[in-house]
Amino acid sequence: MPLRPHPLARRARGFTLIELMVVLVVIGILAALIVPNVIERADDARVTAARTDVNNLMQALKLYKLDNQTYPSAEQGLDALVHKPATAPIPPNWKPYVDKLPTDPWGRPYQYLNPGIHGEVDVFSFGADGKPGGEGKDADIGSWQ
Repeated sequence: MPLRPHPLARRARGFTLIELMVVLVVIGILAALIVPNVIERADDARVTAARTDVNNLMQALKLYKLDNQTYPSAEQGLDALVHKPATAPIPPNWKPYVDKLPTDPWGRPYQYLNPGIHGEVDVFSFGADGKPGGEGKDADIGSWQ
């Protein structure tokens, strides 16, 4: 004759509501401690990506100047690194310097000034807030830094 499990043994297999609530509270506390650090890391990564893009654009602009004896004008802008300018000064030895212009990590185009405020030319992003100035993640990220 087969043995039947004791009726109380069947009930002890599941979790109680109290046990589930304790686990959820522990997960909530861990999330409250970890999530702010992860969000800060994402902001740091965006700033680093913007600095890298600015440096790459400055290198392309320096190659442009080596080939054409001048930087693109303010009217020609950074687009002169991708497409041959049709307005003066027409570059005599133009070639593509970048495949496509990147946007900053916040989805906005990089800014270009010729003449620059901080150097001969300036390339910069307005940061997370998209406005000049700011602090922290909202600070401008430029070729002069």
